[in-house]
Amino acid sequence: MSYNRIVISSGHGLYVRGAAGIIDEVNEARRVVDRVAEELEKRGVEVIVYHDDVSTSQDENLNRIVDFHNAQGAHELDVSCHFNAFEQRSGPVGTEVWYQTQSSLASQLSAAIADAGGFINRGGKKTTSLMFLRETAAPSVLLEICFVDSEADCELYEDHFKDICEGIANLLAGEDEDDEGIEPPEPVLDTMFEATGPCSYFGGPEDMGVSDEEGLAFHYEINETNQFLFLPIDAGTGLARRLNPAVHYLACRWDYSVTSKEMLAGPDVALVTATSTGISLKAFPADWGPHDSTGRIADLSPSLMEDLGITTDDEVEVIYPYRED
Repeated sequence: MSYNRIVISSGHGLYVRGAAGIIDEVNEARRVVDRVAEELEKRGVEVIVYHDDVSTSQDENLNRIVDFHNAQGAHELDVSCHFNAFEQRSGPVGTEVWYQTQSSLASQLSAAIADAGGFINRGGKKTTSLMFLRETAAPSVLLEICFVDSEADCELYEDHFKDICEGIANLLAGEDEDDEGIEPPEPVLDTMFEATGPCSYFGGPEDMGVSDEEGLAFHYEINETNQFLFLPIDAGTGLARRLNPAVHYLACRWDYSVTSKEMLAGPDVALVTATSTGISLKAFPADWGPHDSTGRIADLSPSLMEDLGITTDDEVEVIYPYRED
């Protein structure tokens, strides 16, 4: 995979600000765009850069950015650079890349950014609701480099800024095609669990539906392989309340004779699709539930529900395990 002509823009604008936390989304997106463009040009890729210094409303900003990309004549890829936000925290949250049609590219970009910056890889995320992805004429991706309100993310970003930009440029210029550091997506596994129905949310410090000491069905302690699921709060608190609501996780009524506890606690993810929005996102199994009496088939993390664009009792489809083609 390599591109010869790319149009790349920073998200939001000079007068239409984005997320602000430990770092500022607009300022840093411009910084990343300019450095990535510089790195791409070193690698022989023609790059057109845009920063919106004019718009004064969100609608004007979105239209102006899309119009600019579509006015640049023949090119192979449109890229928008953003930074994410949820709530102030010390722990890491990670990087992700949104797409509408570019599943493989989004996954590879997310992996490249995570590898270069030391971030949690939240992966490629499909959506049909983002105007940039929906209305640019060329194939497009939207980068969310890291979370501006995560102390850990911001520290990693500053420490590895150069590496992150080079990682993006290497991938887009085709220089990482033989790089063993970024593994290609694994083949799809046969589905071992599938369910469709209403959902709710669970886990984290704000979930008063679980006790302070309540544990999880197949995560028994925080260790090196699962620590990304949890917040760094007092060890006396049960694991259910220690779940990080900004991470995409879920609980379903798993059949342990088919998907063992050991498997569910491993690296495989589920794919959760919201029927109403059409958005599909990956999530890590975290627990067993909800109870049969609720009539629901899954409990999701608060951020997963938000990113799917749904609320309690909306319908989702869950398949597990899921790996991209």
